[in-house]
Amino acid sequence: MNPEELSPLLDFRNLRVMRGQKIGLDDFTLCVGAEEHVAILGPNGCGKSTLIKTITRECYPVVRENSSMAILGEESWNVFDLRSRLGIVSNDLMLSCTGAASGRDVVLSGFFSSTAIYPNHSVDREQREQAEAALATLKIAHLAERPVCEMSSGEARRVLIARALVHKPRALLFDEPCNSLDLAAQQSLRRTMSELANSGTAIILVTHELADIVPEIQRVVLMSRGRVVADGAKEEILQVERLSALFGVTVEMARRDGHYHLW
Repeated sequence: MNPEELSPLLDFRNLRVMRGQKIGLDDFTLCVGAEEHVAILGPNGCGKSTLIKTITRECYPVVRENSSMAILGEESWNVFDLRSRLGIVSNDLMLSCTGAASGRDVVLSGFFSSTAIYPNHSVDREQREQAEAALATLKIAHLAERPVCEMSSGEARRVLIARALVHKPRALLFDEPCNSLDLAAQQSLRRTMSELANSGTAIILVTHELADIVPEIQRVVLMSRGRVVADGAKEEILQVERLSALFGVTVEMARRDGHYHLW
């Protein structure tokens, strides 16, 4: 077996990450196994965006004693190589995919770390076949020719998932995946996350919405003020008292068929 397949997907120890003059992550420690499905839950401003940018190598931790960071067993990565192993579905990408690029071209753009196909890009037959396969996997082959600007938010989000899948990555990182989606699109996307988890693709979900945590996710990490404040089995972590403290309000919670809802 490839040593990479045995290594944790993420192994972060005592990280401090700055965002300008502010601390985004502080003494942040998180280890995620290669095949785990994990949800990272926290309110806005808790450091979730900084964590995502640290994973994608847009932010780097401060060098200090007893601090280390590895992704798939490697401390140093060529960002383009990393993107082929860890697919990203983020709101930043969603905001970038608003033009006349077709669904197929957005999926193909995953090979070039862009959001469209430009004149300097050369697409070969194998890449085109992989893009068609990713569209088919997400059941959106009918969106191949449609410009993104003519898609609904839910359709565009599914195209972005196909873009992330085009490399057949080890894991997918979802950043607030249901943000701006209507109820039908939310339910459809959550079903897609469940299908991907059951197909063997590891899922890292970063969200403030409890309803995004699909039944296949069995581990939940709570974040507050740049730190992990709880980490464990879903049933243990998702307790009303913990969530009230996390979000700073009195909440009620219901569970049905493996799904949790908070209000």
